[in-house]
Amino acid sequence: MFCEAARKGGILAPPWLWTHEVAGGKNALVAVRPYGTWPATLGADLVAGASSPRYGNVDVERSRVRWTEARASEGGRTAVVEARGGGEIVDLTPHLANARTRVHEYGGGAVWYHGDTVFYSDFSDGRLYRLDGTGAEPRPITPEPAEPHALRYADGVVTPDGGTVICVRERHGDGDVRNELVSLPADGSAEPQVIVSGHDFFMAPRLDPPGRRLAWLSWDHPRMPWDGTELWVAELGALDRRQLVAGSEQESVIDPQWSPDGVLHYVSDRTGWWNLYRDGVAPLELEGAELGFPAWVFGLRSYAFLDDGRLACIVTRDAVQSLELLDPGRGALESAGLEWTACSVAAFGAGDGRVVFGAASPTKPMSLVAFDPVTGREEILRRSLDVELEPASISKPRPIEFPTRDGAVAHAFYYPPASAEWEGPEDELPPLRVICHGGPTAHSSPELELSTQFFTQRGIGVVDVNYRGSTGFGREYRRLLNGRWGEIDWQDCVAAARHLAAAGEVDPEQTWVEGGSAGGYVVLCALVFDPTAFAAGVSYFGVADAEALALHTHKFESRYLDSMIGPYPERQDLYRARSPVHFADELERPLLLLQGLDDEVVLPSQAEAMVEVLERKGIPYAYLAFAGEGHGFRKQENVRRSLEATLSFVGQVFGFTAADELEPVELTPVR
Repeated sequence: MFCEAARKGGILAPPWLWTHEVAGGKNALVAVRPYGTWPATLGADLVAGASSPRYGNVDVERSRVRWTEARASEGGRTAVVEARGGGEIVDLTPHLANARTRVHEYGGGAVWYHGDTVFYSDFSDGRLYRLDGTGAEPRPITPEPAEPHALRYADGVVTPDGGTVICVRERHGDGDVRNELVSLPADGSAEPQVIVSGHDFFMAPRLDPPGRRLAWLSWDHPRMPWDGTELWVAELGALDRRQLVAGSEQESVIDPQWSPDGVLHYVSDRTGWWNLYRDGVAPLELEGAELGFPAWVFGLRSYAFLDDGRLACIVTRDAVQSLELLDPGRGALESAGLEWTACSVAAFGAGDGRVVFGAASPTKPMSLVAFDPVTGREEILRRSLDVELEPASISKPRPIEFPTRDGAVAHAFYYPPASAEWEGPEDELPPLRVICHGGPTAHSSPELELSTQFFTQRGIGVVDVNYRGSTGFGREYRRLLNGRWGEIDWQDCVAAARHLAAAGEVDPEQTWVEGGSAGGYVVLCALVFDPTAFAAGVSYFGVADAEALALHTHKFESRYLDSMIGPYPERQDLYRARSPVHFADELERPLLLLQGLDDEVVLPSQAEAMVEVLERKGIPYAYLAFAGEGHGFRKQENVRRSLEATLSFVGQVFGFTAADELEPVELTPVR
């Protein structure tokens, strides 16, 4: 329909020459414009300002709700916030405070509460601070370490009398890292004392309502918490006489909680699906659904106790999450009847007759929601995006199943291009962005993810792939990646793109693969092991050398690859065979690399090794390294730059010019 110059360069005739009536619409006109060049109101800065993760550490007490929220616009810091009965929302922590912890590097569980008091770990030094009410000055209650972050704290609980804190501590020194449970006076009058040790990792210390019994989780290398954990219980004054309640090397037990009547609850995957257990007995059997989650961070919850004896639960089916209500007496699980399809286990709590949780839907961004399960009333306490998007410009996901290269089945959500004002030429198909999530033990749910809408509003399709190994489909699917990391995950992403191309929905010559961390590893694997499968790649802090990751990453993940690839060094051959850096000479396609210079999980040297090969081979690339960023970008200006760089990069590769006024990324060598 258009000349080559118009298609490749975005040179357009006046818009009124390109309009026609929308099929089935009345007086509705859209303009035709090449895919990738559609003007859009959702700009990179707006997306970056609302970037997730947003909410966590929810506490509901009487008429107030407290939580944490990450703020990209404030340098990525995390603030503690309170909503009061009259609708007033105030910050509890001072402006410069950053309520984060680096335990396990990924953190989580950096904040807990007792009455009016907030306890939090500050990211600046790793110390625990106590904040007694609004306007008070926080004061440290743990010693100043010899080096910043040498002592790290997370996942705490306070005794009912408010006098003692029990939490996880991680000690760094002389190249050694030790994890343990410690106890300390809540006023900081004495140093922390180790109360439980002897395992590689600890999580979720939880006191029963009277404060007499302590439950906690532990596990040892080479397991990850989704492989196998143990749940222990002991009298607080006799912790050496602990009892094993549940769990093993093959059973993942997570999320222990005591009910108001003092009964221990937990979640276990012993049947193949993470299910809730009350005093060792499951109130109902789940199949095809689960309540659990991969415990990458601390402080996660998938259920909460209601005043009427029921439990509010976050249930996942085929990676779609919903809030549901469990009556343990009847063994009945019923939907709450809400529209949300992605619920946050990092922001979940109940009290005062309400459930408060983070949630998103295909048409609503991540929000903090208060729900009354008796009346069905919902109240939005906070939204990650304060502007309304045009409904016709919101791309709604469609679940797809597709055959894999070896005859299995994998899953994804496809977001087609969507605009209220623009559509593509009849003789063209849209480019495709193939997203591979991180983890890899994680999953993507269908939701209004603004970084996805940033591309779909510009005429680019997005497929978010839950490759084999993803959570949300049961233990069997989750474990399919064991021994096959760097083999079937990237193949599933290739299969997803080819499935959509074969269906005539996307241009097979204009697809790129994109992901971060383990998703970035998928990007690099695809580009070296099947060099023509994608036209380009975008890697955020991606793993290039699996062997280097096993040798030099942090303690939490240092044995992760035993299950994902094989034991090291016994299977060094497999580590080398699955490392893109050793096959980088196979690269043919342009590559954009984005890296945080403070990343302790995937070191910058991994990206730099790929740069050396790209330069030597003369393949167009760009490498953007961000000072002050770790494993995941938090600062608004860096998230914005990454989005704009990606759009500029693929525009140059595919031959279109975006309508945005953005800072172009410079490719080396220049195309």
